[in-house]
Amino acid sequence: MTIFYSLLDEVQDATLSGSTRRQVRALTRITNLFLAGSARYSKQQMDLFDEVFKMLVAAIELKTRARLATRLANEPGAPATLVRAFAFDDEISVAAPVLSHSTTLSESDLVTVARTQSQGHLYAIAQRQTIGETITDILVRRGDIDVLRAVARNVGARISASGFRELVEWSGGDPELALDVGRRRDIPRFYFLKLLEVASASVCSKIIAAHPQFSDAVPVAVTEVIDELNQDIRNESAQHAKAKKKVSRRKYWNELGEHDVQAAARAQDFERVVTALSVLARCPIETVERAALAENPGAVQVIAKAAGCSWATVRTILLMRAADRRLSKMDLDRAREHFERLETTTAKRVLAFYEGRRNGGANAGVVDRADAVFAFSKA
Repeated sequence: MTIFYSLLDEVQDATLSGSTRRQVRALTRITNLFLAGSARYSKQQMDLFDEVFKMLVAAIELKTRARLATRLANEPGAPATLVRAFAFDDEISVAAPVLSHSTTLSESDLVTVARTQSQGHLYAIAQRQTIGETITDILVRRGDIDVLRAVARNVGARISASGFRELVEWSGGDPELALDVGRRRDIPRFYFLKLLEVASASVCSKIIAAHPQFSDAVPVAVTEVIDELNQDIRNESAQHAKAKKKVSRRKYWNELGEHDVQAAARAQDFERVVTALSVLARCPIETVERAALAENPGAVQVIAKAAGCSWATVRTILLMRAADRRLSKMDLDRAREHFERLETTTAKRVLAFYEGRRNGGANAGVVDRADAVFAFSKA
């Protein structure tokens, strides 16, 4: 360690001419010394390096910190104390390289930075090759629109259900974010459906334009194209295929009934709920999907009544996490009152009216999504 102490003297000697340049050289050599022998150093020696690095971070100028941070960002054996100090540096030019690339930082380090530091720090973390759900949850909750877009574009970012929910909510007011979220292959299908519902017609057109197979359909009504796009995604969904197979088998043996819907809703199985309701109510699955995810509970009540379901089953559907309705006890009591007043024949007439208007869309124009909700709510 003789070389180490000699270099340490150079770093601490501020009286020499050209001291800054000499400090930088000495610091670089200390770092090289650490990288060359870190596997052989004792705990006491490692602790000494840690103390020196802490002192150096506090003493060296910004330009030097930024240059060293850039160098250490891609060093897997970089001194952890030094890398952590850079990660928490208020200057983004210092923090960004290690936050974006360093594998020396632990998840705990990243979580702490994400919870306490600036938007620039959050944006740098969002650039990492891989990010776990715990971190992306914090980024989505605390981040500004630039951070949200960076998370949505990062294919290595794992996003939780709650993270997707917040991204979809923000997407309603930001076309660029809506497009980024809509392009993700890991987005749960029910959140993709909600994305298409909250996005404006122009945003939906951009999402459609991102899928070349629908380029010929752009001149027709956006709602029709969205249905085609969703059908394509539905057909590629393994969860939907599994649900469809199970429901079809139950229907074949004349065993499909309300209990299947309620059991699926309790299990938070969105695909099985909408597939079973579609069969029991004899209406297109697109209609059921929109109803199951709509904020207004009226639509799903109409379909459930037409399918022969009881209030107990409807209540379970309304409380599914996929819809995220957050209904109060008063809301549920009101919904129950409306559901119990609704007659099965009326529900079937509403469905027939709605589907008749949609099927006539080629000549008379498709039903606007808001108009569809209005039609259901009047039942």
